[in-house]
Amino acid sequence: MEFYRIRPYNSFMEFESGLFDVAIIGCGVSGANIARRLSAYSIKTAILEKSADVSFGTSKANSGIIHGGFHHNKKYLKARLEMQGSLMFDQLRRELNFPFRRCGIIVAALHHDEMKVVEHLYLQGVENEVIGIELCSRLRMLELEPKLSSDVVGGLYAPGGGIIEPYRFVFALVESALKNGVKLFTNFKVIKANRDTSGGEDFWTIKSEDNTNSCCKEIKARYVINAAGLFADEVSKIFGAEDFTITSRKGEYFLLDRLTKACPSKVVFPVPTAVSKGMLVIPTVEGTVLVGPTADAADDKNDFSTTQKHLEQILICGKTMIPSLSQNDVITSFSGLRPCLESDFYIEASKKAPAFVQVAGIQSPGLTASPAIAEYVKNILVEMGLQLTEKPGWNPIVENHPSVRDFICGENPNIEELDSLINKDSAWGNMVCRCENVSEAEIVQAIKLGHTTLDGIKYFTRAQMGRCQGGFCTYKIIKIIMRETGLSIEEVTKHGAQSFVLAGVL
Repeated sequence: MEFYRIRPYNSFMEFESGLFDVAIIGCGVSGANIARRLSAYSIKTAILEKSADVSFGTSKANSGIIHGGFHHNKKYLKARLEMQGSLMFDQLRRELNFPFRRCGIIVAALHHDEMKVVEHLYLQGVENEVIGIELCSRLRMLELEPKLSSDVVGGLYAPGGGIIEPYRFVFALVESALKNGVKLFTNFKVIKANRDTSGGEDFWTIKSEDNTNSCCKEIKARYVINAAGLFADEVSKIFGAEDFTITSRKGEYFLLDRLTKACPSKVVFPVPTAVSKGMLVIPTVEGTVLVGPTADAADDKNDFSTTQKHLEQILICGKTMIPSLSQNDVITSFSGLRPCLESDFYIEASKKAPAFVQVAGIQSPGLTASPAIAEYVKNILVEMGLQLTEKPGWNPIVENHPSVRDFICGENPNIEELDSLINKDSAWGNMVCRCENVSEAEIVQAIKLGHTTLDGIKYFTRAQMGRCQGGFCTYKIIKIIMRETGLSIEEVTKHGAQSFVLAGVL
């Protein structure tokens, strides 16, 4: 197995020239898809990520939905990319082995006057050529989802909608990209950029802040892609490009235990309003249930707090659709921030900064659209003059990383294979996280793949995500991180930077 981030890159020794063809700023779902798409060509591509790991921004805390293609009119770029992107996930799943399932989406109308909006969504879906979309009666809705409230009067069904584990998707994309030659620079926060036109070739020099955790301070690239999410407006200003403002909208969620009786078989949407798709009940691909999100303006782009008032509101709204929802099943709450910029995605070549592409305002349905966003950006680069030649030997496949959970309770349980792994390496039989059935071997595997923070290990393995929320396994994970990386207990962090977990304890 080739480990993709076991060491940070701190020089350009791998290349004849220290000049990249493309630098992608930001490694959430958009940046990761773009990097993976460009890895299929014989160019030198770098990803610049300000956090300690990929998917630590907006992409780590969203609803994890592959949308149904009916919420937006196809006059919007976001709608066209959503429809195209959704159709790409089946092949991506086969190539990259991330958790994904097309469980279907329903929109539940609880009042007769809501059916006018449902009918509009249905006609919009038909116009968007959504496969299999249905306008449903009350009986059909209860047949599709028996756990719905008996107050349902009708609704909409889009069988192509689905659920995904978003951070695992990003990890797989990045692993594929780096396997095919892309270079990843973490802890690289862009603070300055200059355009050099003095020599025979124009390029950008991009500088990082003086972060002691970063081994690289400067990157040179012919083309730059701004996929910086919530901070795309700040990056744009650094490059002297367009002046716009990204506002953040906070969404708070409840996470319910996998044993809850309120887990629906499909994603359940309420009838949307003019400002929001509403609060959803979502069966996650790993068996838990998400309820939310709220949608409130947030002045601070680093504010991930939750409030009792909003969480109570989430439960009330969720129970109107799925009455069996219970607060007793709640195991944690969290929030995510969405980058908002007017009513559509902003994806185009900058009109002010040369060789600079804006990929901004990527909110819902950005996850669904992300593979198509990568194709769209690739075409923009070609129009700008970047020459792309298909790379001989490009390998789209990322091997499946085995997990005890899959051997025990996956679609095809295989206790014999698990026994074989334990016989070869006893770490497969040492359960570190009892709630999610995560073994020591899986923690080690995550660390060797470059996930050396508690959050990075959590998102890769699901350890700390169960009922106890890390109460029993966190210290065990810390000890494994120390053993495998050589870090002291004071140096272990939750998510990089200064998020030290046990500083000053010993």
